[in-house]
Amino acid sequence: MEKQRIYFCIDMKSFFASVECAELGLNPFETNLVVADDSRGKGTVCLAITPKMKSLGIKNRCRVYEIPNNVKYITAKPRMKKYIEYAADIYEIYLQYMSPEDIYVYSIDEAFLDVTDYLSMYNMRAKQFAKMLLDEIAKKKHIPATCGIGTNLYLAKIALDITAKTAKDHLGVLTEETFKESLWKHRPLTDFWGIGVGISNRLARMGIFDMEGITKTQPEKLYKVFGVNAELIIDHAWGKETCLMSDIKSYKQKSKSISNSQVLFKDYPFSQAKLVLSEMTLKACHDLMRQHLIATSVSIYVGYSKDVAAPTGKSIKLINATSRYSVINEVVAGLYDESTRINCPIRRLGISLNGLVDEGCEGYDLFTNFEEVEKEKKRESVVLELQDKYGRNAVLRCSDLQEGATTRERNLLIGGHNSE
Repeated sequence: MEKQRIYFCIDMKSFFASVECAELGLNPFETNLVVADDSRGKGTVCLAITPKMKSLGIKNRCRVYEIPNNVKYITAKPRMKKYIEYAADIYEIYLQYMSPEDIYVYSIDEAFLDVTDYLSMYNMRAKQFAKMLLDEIAKKKHIPATCGIGTNLYLAKIALDITAKTAKDHLGVLTEETFKESLWKHRPLTDFWGIGVGISNRLARMGIFDMEGITKTQPEKLYKVFGVNAELIIDHAWGKETCLMSDIKSYKQKSKSISNSQVLFKDYPFSQAKLVLSEMTLKACHDLMRQHLIATSVSIYVGYSKDVAAPTGKSIKLINATSRYSVINEVVAGLYDESTRINCPIRRLGISLNGLVDEGCEGYDLFTNFEEVEKEKKRESVVLELQDKYGRNAVLRCSDLQEGATTRERNLLIGGHNSE
């Protein structure tokens, strides 16, 4: 019989806010602190708030203006580079006790650990080992953390998201049996990983409002509504998960794409948004060149301010797969002109280069000017070398200096936020 596996899912509580408190020598459970770029105005989203503020009933991803006027708080500007440094240091703590093959970083503040073979090595029970890791993180980085412990990856995640929240020691533990005993009747269903509002609403229309309801529904009805995804929904309702850490490590995407999106700092008119989309296209093409890939198709997305109109977009297959900016930008401009509403203020843009293959597969037609192709490739290669050596803003195009351009500012950001 196969050994019963034990997984941890560890999450840093209010990570960005806790890092800022750690830097200031403050306790996040006693301090009102908001991580937000107040230079963007009261409508900017708070990337994180401290547990203290959450205890006041304030929502984590609220906008600044939604914080009650009677609540006094410290505002910290986002520093993504600092948060990445803390995340790397926490990963190093895990590595002191286990192999990287047994660690999967799920996000900057969350990780899955397969601790099955380490419990006997350290002669510890699961809770003891988890508490030791949380204590190490608190001692060395002053960051509070919680941990879900489960007999499969799914249960570890649910133990973190639901069970650990009410545990005094910040540790949640679930097996398939305790999952059924304690969470089968838990509501709402959106508290469970993998069940969003859309799935929850479709289940509600079927008269299903909890996990027990899923298990008592004929599978054929679920497959009719959810297709192949019904298998995962049913397994999770029983607390089952067949995916192992080794499966995650060995997984390879069947298709590849490079995507670039951004929320604009303000409402943009048609022409200025087109300029920004051109900048985004250049970045995507440079990303292709860095990875020695070419794209076979292109798609764009345009979202409008305050939902004055439904989002628009369009896709097209390229005649010849390429990474050349001159070619792809012309295609993107055409898609934009054809599909975008001219008189609606624009707030969100996205571009995706799809069906990526090795650059050795690049094709040409009879009208291709090979001398011009090589000239463009050499020029862009030099630009990439200079940017990699001296920074993204070391070489800019004239268009990057025009009113409304965002490249210079975004080159200083990480994940769309201040990098310092």
